[in-house]
Amino acid sequence: MTALPDRGGFAALDACVHCGFCLQACPTFLVTGDEADGPRGRIELMRSLEQHLIAPDDPDLQLHLDRCLGCRGCEPVCPSGVGYGRGLEAARERMAETRSVPVIARLALWLLTTPGVSRVVYAFARLLRATGIPRRLAGTSRIGFSMGMLDATRGDRLVTGVDDSRLPTPAGRALLFSGCIMDGLFSHVHAATIRTLGVNGFRTGTPAGQVCCGALHAHAGMTGAARDLARRNVEAFGAGDEPIVVNSAGCGALLKDYGHLLPDDPAASRFAARVRDVSELLASAGPVPGGRIEERVAYDPPCHLVHAQRVADAPLKILKSIPGLRLIPVADAEKCCGSAGLYTVVEPGLSRSVLAGKITNLEEAGLDLVLTGNPGCVMQIGAGLAATERPVPVRHPVELLDRAYALAGRYG
Repeated sequence: MTALPDRGGFAALDACVHCGFCLQACPTFLVTGDEADGPRGRIELMRSLEQHLIAPDDPDLQLHLDRCLGCRGCEPVCPSGVGYGRGLEAARERMAETRSVPVIARLALWLLTTPGVSRVVYAFARLLRATGIPRRLAGTSRIGFSMGMLDATRGDRLVTGVDDSRLPTPAGRALLFSGCIMDGLFSHVHAATIRTLGVNGFRTGTPAGQVCCGALHAHAGMTGAARDLARRNVEAFGAGDEPIVVNSAGCGALLKDYGHLLPDDPAASRFAARVRDVSELLASAGPVPGGRIEERVAYDPPCHLVHAQRVADAPLKILKSIPGLRLIPVADAEKCCGSAGLYTVVEPGLSRSVLAGKITNLEEAGLDLVLTGNPGCVMQIGAGLAATERPVPVRHPVELLDRAYALAGRYG
């Protein structure tokens, strides 16, 4: 009996019955109105690719699959349980075998994720950010939007020290995944993560030897490079049972998927089972209430947290622990902002078109602050709001909880 070939991620598309429920959940379809820019049309393209009816270098195939944000907003609304993300991953990997990843994407990966190189890049970016120039140049032009993205990475830095004697005795230990962009431009979020976990009974360590999670590489079809990075991270975090805490939704989605990325490595599955978004860990611990903050805020759920990881309630539980906070519902908050890793670099026009509706809705809400748990989303939404008549800052939820704890005297 002849063994059936391993179809990989393409098999996850088999459940599709072409019902079309996914179309209104797809940001690119809503912008272009093109069936081939929606999940249903892309699934047909991916099926044809698997069956060798379309070549991997077909221009139409590449156009419409490259345009996909990979937000996976189609998955929660699918009544048939189609694993769209798995199919897209398999298709992009096959496409990458016959064409090189775009030069601009390779350059961005080299600059942002290569040890040594990225350290210099992030140091320069922090220096430029500190001058205040990005804030003054933020706007709607290509350069202005880039400056707005960099300016959005600023933290409030309201906490300068912690009196350890004021913190509870640790009841558990967690290990922080530092990542690349988070470590380079959002170290203040790491600091807030460690402090807020400390208030909630966790002592947090940061293992040496960890590297980029590989998400940007996987999204670009560079699965081999993603696997290499995954192996190094699995080794760096060891075989303990401490939770691995991550404060970047995009990183967390891939870290939780290491068992799929490295199917022959049992250690990868054990690693993946330990990964927790910081909101999950804080919510499981309470969290301890903070001081009063009377502001109007909106929570914008990152796609890779709410759709890929299916974590929806934990961030809201954190915000509800802050007295006085008014959480304002905003229309279509669950829709993608258009960041999607390197998407804002390789598809700038469509990325901005996807963002436009979200910015309009946030403007109309009359907010003091927007909260989201992914660095790309912070930068994308922050740049979009910076270009409006009433700029509103964008922060990670743990930053607001950190401020609430400082106001409550939790840090001494």
